Amino acid sequence: MARLILFNKPHGVLSQFSDDGSGRPTLSSYIDVPGIYPAGRLDRDSEGLLLLTDDGKLQARIADPRYKKPKTYLVQVEGLPDDAALSALRTGITLKDGPTLPAQACRIAPPDLWPRVPPIRYRKSVPDAWIELIITEGRNRQVRRMTAHVGHPTLRLVRWRIGDRSLDGIAPGCWRDA
Repeated sequence: MARLILFNKPHGVLSQFSDDGSGRPTLSSYIDVPGIYPAGRLDRDSEGLLLLTDDGKLQARIADPRYKKPKTYLVQVEGLPDDAALSALRTGITLKDGPTLPAQACRIAPPDLWPRVPPIRYRKSVPDAWIELIITEGRNRQVRRMTAHVGHPTLRLVRWRIGDRSLDGIAPGCWRDA
């Protein structure tokens, strides 16, 4: 039977088990389970749900965009996105690597999350807001590029859900079997 692990990846951790010589923390700093591999990635600056499995077919079904598994992100952005910005995200925008599929996007109240280490920069003169963004693709730094494209650079990015699996009840740096 396939093993599936839900891990709350902290900010600054690489989504791989081996270090590239940089001295940055990797998954091996948190998970000591042989034979599992990440199903997809989160960039070093992003936090949140990372699924790991020992089943190659399951790994492909989770990570491959052909399966259109929805991924939910809680995104703190610079500025206050208006209806036009959210509408652009909902209809799809064109990035340098082509058009994105339509996303679900809405403004949300600031979520009750753990403090980020290091904290997000705070600028008194520039407001920020939170949006929930649900995409079915998984391009490199896609959410960050999408929010920047509509004029609201990402300050904090937390992947909360992949399909029906969520971070609910998993502290940063912790994991549990699905």
